[in-house]
Amino acid sequence: MEGVDYHETFALVAKLVTVRTLLAVAMKKDWIIHQLDVNNAFLHGDLDEEVYMKVPQGFSKEGETRVCRLRQSLYGLKQASRNWYHKFTKFLLSLDFKQSKADHSLFTYQKGGIYVAILIYVDNVIIVGNNAEKIQQTKQQLDEEFSVKNLGPLKYFLGIEVAKTSDRLVLSQRKYTLDILKDSGMLGCRPSAFPFEQGTKLDKGEEQARVDVTQYRRLVGRLLYLQATRPDITYAVNVLSQFVANPRRNHSEAANRVLRYLKGMPGQGILLPWEGQPVLTAYCDSDWLGCPFTRRSRTIYLLILGGSPISWKTKKQSVVSRSSAEAEYRAMASTVSEILWVRWLLKDMQVHITTPTLLFCDNQAARHIANNLVYRERTKHVEMDCYFVRE
Repeated sequence: MEGVDYHETFALVAKLVTVRTLLAVAMKKDWIIHQLDVNNAFLHGDLDEEVYMKVPQGFSKEGETRVCRLRQSLYGLKQASRNWYHKFTKFLLSLDFKQSKADHSLFTYQKGGIYVAILIYVDNVIIVGNNAEKIQQTKQQLDEEFSVKNLGPLKYFLGIEVAKTSDRLVLSQRKYTLDILKDSGMLGCRPSAFPFEQGTKLDKGEEQARVDVTQYRRLVGRLLYLQATRPDITYAVNVLSQFVANPRRNHSEAANRVLRYLKGMPGQGILLPWEGQPVLTAYCDSDWLGCPFTRRSRTIYLLILGGSPISWKTKKQSVVSRSSAEAEYRAMASTVSEILWVRWLLKDMQVHITTPTLLFCDNQAARHIANNLVYRERTKHVEMDCYFVRE
């Protein structure tokens, strides 16, 4: 019983931004990129609580009341993933790896010019570094402790296909995209050149016919994960995800438009090039009063590291903006937060950015507010948390 027999069940997994950033840096620095898979990961966790289970069917006589006391963690336990994460973390720290403060699922080893980084997502592990011997030694130590399957150079990770050549790395989700089209019955549809009609404003559509809620939610959920390598559909998916509680025909038709767009380029992904310096650049924008029924704007940003797109997001702002300048300024504040976090993360990957990060914004008033103590009429109602853009 939660709260009585056990309390914590949360276990960290790697952020997809961290995955893309690590791969982008590895390409720039020409590091080795390998993948591991832990066999029966959850069976390795140590239990802090006393846990009993019924004797499995076929191992007990009829009417028998005996139970088993678990000595180790087991699949099916709510706290199994947390116990596994703690065990794996503890072992890596014993091998002189340091846990990143920016993303706790990233572990780095730096000593005498040798660098190795390990990124964990439950039982999937990416290992990158500049020393083949140290990587091999780490693999052997992990195998002795946990029984690890060595999958060699990274090719497929969490449904993301990785294609590597001497000068580039391409991340795509072609198979995943085709599966979505097949399950939706849109594999033979006519392709569309863009995911959303320009100027489309989806409302609640209360006069429209209802559609299958389960099917719509499943589709939007899958499109949300497809954003891992498709920044081009991020805005459309953000709009569609507002209506998962009560989807109508107009929302379903808009979702089908996104599927038709995917049909045109199912293998589209992101390119992480080898050439170029690891210089961080950011772009931000907003659509003022973009939501027709809440009148809130959306924040949109994209971060690029030396030609490699690593972080992007579209999110509705928490309050209504009274001017387009304010909406853009809030978008800048969100982007600055992400820039600071990425710069912090890059330090753990041996990328020391000494120059300022360029932030591009297309609103003249927002740029003036960020640079000068002006526009008091426009800014006196803006919360103080936005002003750290100027800092």
